[in-house]
Amino acid sequence: MGRLSAKPIHVPEGVSARLENGVFSVKGPKGELSRVLPRDVVLVVAENGREISVVASKRVKTANLLGTAYVSARNMVQGVWEGFSKILEMEGVGYRASKEGNDIVFSLGFSHPVRYTPPDNVQLAVEKNTIRVVGIDKELVGKVAADIRALRPPEPYKGKGIRYQGERIQRKQGKKAGVGAT
Repeated sequence: MGRLSAKPIHVPEGVSARLENGVFSVKGPKGELSRVLPRDVVLVVAENGREISVVASKRVKTANLLGTAYVSARNMVQGVWEGFSKILEMEGVGYRASKEGNDIVFSLGFSHPVRYTPPDNVQLAVEKNTIRVVGIDKELVGKVAADIRALRPPEPYKGKGIRYQGERIQRKQGKKAGVGAT
């Protein structure tokens, strides 16, 4: 991570970044994010405001946090500029999702419908058997997608459940009928 953090983070036009009292804030066309940085990690915003550098003290624990601070700052800049999204797919007979207001109501083979309410900074869209999770905070988008997937994870025999788009499920072979029967 030392090499990665040596590169400056480019800040696009229309995005402003500032550091005040250990709190790094980024504001852009999609919204605003802020994060408290570790005490010994400092982000240096260039005078023109177009580049951010990560600087740390020589302590071992701080060196471990250097890459994390760099990637967090880079994701914040990218989030307020472009945003992040994850797509989930549902597979299974009768597995459906419908949007009711801000909530999503799932029919996942249980005896009752499952209602999921997303956090304020995340939007959910439902189309046929896909769910799109969109937001500016990469960690929050990933957490919401993981929470939705955990409602009915894909099972290894038939592959039914909720999975990430492009996720490959390792399938198991079921019982073989008549083998070893006397």
